[in-house]
Amino acid sequence: MIASANGAIGIDGVWADIEGGLDPITAVERAAWFVEDNLDDHSVGTGGLPNLEGVVELDASIMDGNSRRAGCVAGLAGYRHPISVARAVMERSPHVLLVGEGAAKFAHEVGAEGADLLTDSAKAIWEHAVKQLDPGEAADPLTRVMALTTDPEKAAGTVNFLYLADDGSMASSVSTSGWAWKWPGRAGDSPVIGAGNYCDSRYGAAACTGFGELSIRASTARMVVRYLADGMSPEDAGITAIRDLEDLVDSSNNFIMHIVILAADGRHAAVSTKAETMYAIRETDSDGARLVPRTYVPIKG
Repeated sequence: MIASANGAIGIDGVWADIEGGLDPITAVERAAWFVEDNLDDHSVGTGGLPNLEGVVELDASIMDGNSRRAGCVAGLAGYRHPISVARAVMERSPHVLLVGEGAAKFAHEVGAEGADLLTDSAKAIWEHAVKQLDPGEAADPLTRVMALTTDPEKAAGTVNFLYLADDGSMASSVSTSGWAWKWPGRAGDSPVIGAGNYCDSRYGAAACTGFGELSIRASTARMVVRYLADGMSPEDAGITAIRDLEDLVDSSNNFIMHIVILAADGRHAAVSTKAETMYAIRETDSDGARLVPRTYVPIKG
């Protein structure tokens, strides 16, 4: 299993069950639970940073690499484990993606656990950001959202899990609270199959973290898997996908994109437009998840 660096606790948390034969879909779902419950991680689940109005809205997706079935939710408020709601969308509905109030109604119908997602710590961070605005910026919602959403570090937080079982089955999951201070209802790439998450057991899987608007426009996760199918190594597939985004980047923005990649033969890699970033990996018979460097790909935008 590989993950974004913040997913190391999820890998280790679920590993004993994996060794006991846990199926891939349940493995990536339960791994995400640990991060969704981590109050110190302000980019995922409970404790995630809220939207412009102070509401925590969660996005998640899960994909079965054998069948390429998927389930996704976007703008889900008030539920502890969005990844499990996404799984229920895949398994208990005829749909792939549910959003907003409809996603919340579905979560209620399937008995998902409710939660107060806005912690005191996340609320304090939000209130501090709002107080830094000058009166002109604070008065108009459109101006306010443009002023608040300029920090790339608060746009890039997400957790990704990619898992390859001994029998060749694969699954992937992505969970996030999205871009801090975002416009209510904004959905990034995390709940969009092909953009922030894609898994195909024949070739491999990929998941993205960063400026999701760009990976939506370029279908980045799906393109990485396409490059794997064409015979590229995981590292080359990730680098090529980053290069594909360069023409979309506004040079005035401090663009960030991270991608984790796991090939069907077990080779793996991760790439990033930010130097000195890491990702997590755990293999059979290892003592625990370890963090290894991503390949740095400087953007030319």
